[in-house]
Amino acid sequence: MEKQVILNAKQIELTIKRLCHELIESHDDFSQSVIIGLQPRGIHVVSRIKSQLELILGHQPQCGNLDITFFRDDFRRRETPLIPSVTNIDFSIENKKVVLVDDVLYTGRTIRAGLDALLTFGRPSKVELLTFIDRRFRRDVPIQADYIGKTVDTLIMERVQVDWKEIDGIDQVVLYTKEVNE
Repeated sequence: MEKQVILNAKQIELTIKRLCHELIESHDDFSQSVIIGLQPRGIHVVSRIKSQLELILGHQPQCGNLDITFFRDDFRRRETPLIPSVTNIDFSIENKKVVLVDDVLYTGRTIRAGLDALLTFGRPSKVELLTFIDRRFRRDVPIQADYIGKTVDTLIMERVQVDWKEIDGIDQVVLYTKEVNE
């Protein structure tokens, strides 16, 4: 199966704007809330949300990046070692509302690792999940998103890929069939 575009650049822009308005409904001016993107791809969603929220609110909410490499349950099972990214949380999350952000929610294992990693920085009053794409049909852990950009029903052999202009040269979300060696 060749790649099928699920969201194009304009649809991504509109989805980000909608998610920002949903966040404002729940978090008002973000004085008691922070947004944290999971490395490696959730940070790109946060970057877009941060820019859009600044346009709407007139100021940027506190945002950070969280590396979950050493919290993954498959960390020691890979043939090639995972290379850690940089965590950038230069503020306290203690008693704050945290919006954890990732690009694609599938099995929930990445989010579980993100929650474990997040708690090393303190105890938030509440944690919510924002995912740009929710693949509904294969959770390994009981996790669901509070804010969803788009829900996509997929088969096990299919993959969803979110491409960002800054790193991939184009804004799009594509659905494709996994190759045998992937």
